Amino acid sequence: MKPRSIVFDLFGDYVRYRGGAARLRTLSTLMGCFGVGESTVRVVLARLRKEGWFDVRREGRETLYALNKRSLQLLDEGRSRIFDRAPSDWDRHWYMVIYSVPESERGVRDRIRKDLAWLGFGPLAPSTYVSPHDRLQQVREKFADEPAIRLDTLRCQSGGLPVDREMAARSWDLAALNEDYRELLRTYRSRMPSYRSGHLGPEEALVERMRLTYDYRKFPFRDPDLPTELLPAGWVGHEAHEMFLEAHEILGPSAESHYDEVAGPRPVE
Repeated sequence: MKPRSIVFDLFGDYVRYRGGAARLRTLSTLMGCFGVGESTVRVVLARLRKEGWFDVRREGRETLYALNKRSLQLLDEGRSRIFDRAPSDWDRHWYMVIYSVPESERGVRDRIRKDLAWLGFGPLAPSTYVSPHDRLQQVREKFADEPAIRLDTLRCQSGGLPVDREMAARSWDLAALNEDYRELLRTYRSRMPSYRSGHLGPEEALVERMRLTYDYRKFPFRDPDLPTELLPAGWVGHEAHEMFLEAHEILGPSAESHYDEVAGPRPVE
C-alpha cells in the first residue's frame, strides 16, 4: 500500500466523520500499522499540503491536518464511485465526449484520459470516449477551468443492441476486468468467515478494512458499471461489489474503535 493512498483512505473512512482534522501523531501511529515510518509520514503529508489537499493548523504543540474544499470534493467523488452503483435500467443511449488538446499539452491529455476513466467513460476511438450513463455535466464541470481542452459532448444511439455490445467490448477490456474481480473474490472470500466471527482485534480490523478498500478502489477506474445488456456472460463484478460492501460494513465498528482509541479527543475546531 502506498503511503499517499493510506492517507486519503484514513481521511475518507475516518477523519472526515470525526471533525475533518487529524493530529500528525495520530496519522503517524495509524500509518505505522502498515510499516510506514514517521519520517515518511511527514514527507508525504508535507507534499500533500503543498499540492493543496490539506490545510494545516496548530493546536498547542500539535500539528493538525484538515480537509479543505478540494479534498472533500475528491473524497465525495471517490466514495460515490466506489460505493454506489448506477441504475440498471438503460435507455439505449450513449453519452460521448470528443476532446481536442494541443500537442504541446501532453500532461493535460494524460489527465483528461484518467479523469474520463474515473467518471466511467471508455475509449471508443482516439480522443473519443463513451459511457452508457449521462455524466456529461460532470465532465463539463471537471474541465471548465482547462482552457487548453476543447470538448464536444453528444447523446447518441447505435444501430442496435449487437452494435452496443461491440462498442462496449471495444471501449473496455471486460474479460480482463472480470478475471481481476474473480481474483478479488478468491482473496477475500476466504477471509469473510473471520470477519463475520468478530474475532479480529480492533487494530487488525482497521488494517484489514483499509487493505480491502485499497484493493477494491482500483476497480472504479476500470469498471464503467455497464447495464446488464452489455455485460459478458459469467460477469462477477456485482458479486464482488456486494462482498466489498458487506466486509467493509462488518469491519467498521471495530476499526472505528481503534481509530478513536489512537486519536483520542477530537481536535478543537
